[in-house]
Amino acid sequence: MQRQFLLQQGDIPTHWYNIVADLPVAPEPPLHPATNEPAGPQDLQAIFCDEIIGQEVSGERWIEIPEEVREGMAQWRPTPLYRALRLEKALGTPAHIYFKFEGTSPVGSHKLNTALAQAYYNKRAGIKRLATETGAGQWGCSMALACSMVEIECTVYMVAISFQQKPYRKSMMQVYGAEVFASPSEHTAFGRKVLAETPDSPGSLGIAISEALEDTVTHPGVKYALGSVTNHVLLHQTVIGLEAKKQMEQSGDYPDVIIGCTGGGSNFAGLAFPYLADKIAGKEMRVVAVEPTSCPSLTEGEFRYDFGDTGQMTPLFKMYTLGSGFIPPGIHAGGLRYHGMSPLVSLCKHEGLIEAVAYHQQTVFDAAVTFAKAEGIIPAPESAHAIRAAIDEALRAKEEGKERVILFNLSGHGLLDLGAYDRYFAGELNGDS
Repeated sequence: MQRQFLLQQGDIPTHWYNIVADLPVAPEPPLHPATNEPAGPQDLQAIFCDEIIGQEVSGERWIEIPEEVREGMAQWRPTPLYRALRLEKALGTPAHIYFKFEGTSPVGSHKLNTALAQAYYNKRAGIKRLATETGAGQWGCSMALACSMVEIECTVYMVAISFQQKPYRKSMMQVYGAEVFASPSEHTAFGRKVLAETPDSPGSLGIAISEALEDTVTHPGVKYALGSVTNHVLLHQTVIGLEAKKQMEQSGDYPDVIIGCTGGGSNFAGLAFPYLADKIAGKEMRVVAVEPTSCPSLTEGEFRYDFGDTGQMTPLFKMYTLGSGFIPPGIHAGGLRYHGMSPLVSLCKHEGLIEAVAYHQQTVFDAAVTFAKAEGIIPAPESAHAIRAAIDEALRAKEEGKERVILFNLSGHGLLDLGAYDRYFAGELNGDS
């Protein structure tokens, strides 16, 4: 039986899929932070270029991918889809387990799919520098490389706990030419305020976003780049699911369960949204978002308007949130340490199109090691959350004696996260700390 399902470069999607066109209810608009009135495209011009804004507010089902972006993505796309036969054997399950592997990109994660698109549009708009934040570092590395590819400058505010835990991510960003600050930093007024109040702050994505936004609006020729949460980012990531649908057709299987880890929602939506189009049209399937118990926005948060950052500089978004001031523990899955969830993913959860589960860090690493022993790929701690859920689905299929087709997104490798695995083997993970 074929284990690997590949596509040719000519099979890179020509258009992104916009789920807004097919949702049963329209998303609520973001609100202006000063007036609480709906924010229009003009309210986003201080931070985004016009083409990004157009995609952010678009209701069109298909948006064409510029040929220059497709040519750039051809360095790593299409990415492979595998059937995890050895994992199936190790679990003794009748389930068929498939995973889409995004760790083959130059930076080792899915984040480059949108980083390249954003850098391209901003370069075309005449922007000289992009400012951004990063949690675990995958996004910062992706933005640094993308800016290098189109020849614009890049500044990254990296959450302090990840800056300490993942020093080689910082090194990678610097290799690509980015300027990197541990957040909260002395580089912005908001960062200095946080440090004055909490000198040993571990930081958070909310704080880092505030710093990047302040940098953006206080310097001419600078725009902001975001790695998750917003509509245009999720749009760019749908290349994952569009490719996966073609590859699953090759396999002869169709997924009963689709799984992705969720922090802000980008890799989950990238795989799931093209399949949700089928579900909305009547196809039966379960779609599962997986998050850490230490930052459980979908499973324990409130569905309401909230700021996207700690400094309350962003518009207010209708989303599942733990509160913009929430500072999660310093778990190693830094990309999942965000207080809110993408408005589109949140709406899908609220409407019953998807479900959500949460896991403790220890059991997530148990699953990561099981997977690595069977399949040879060491997963990023974020991606390991999806693996945990996939294994549990496969074990339930075993208990029930039923076949089940499971597809999950392995959004990145963990070769720069080996320090986390060292702590796991030393018994030092301490639950969710």
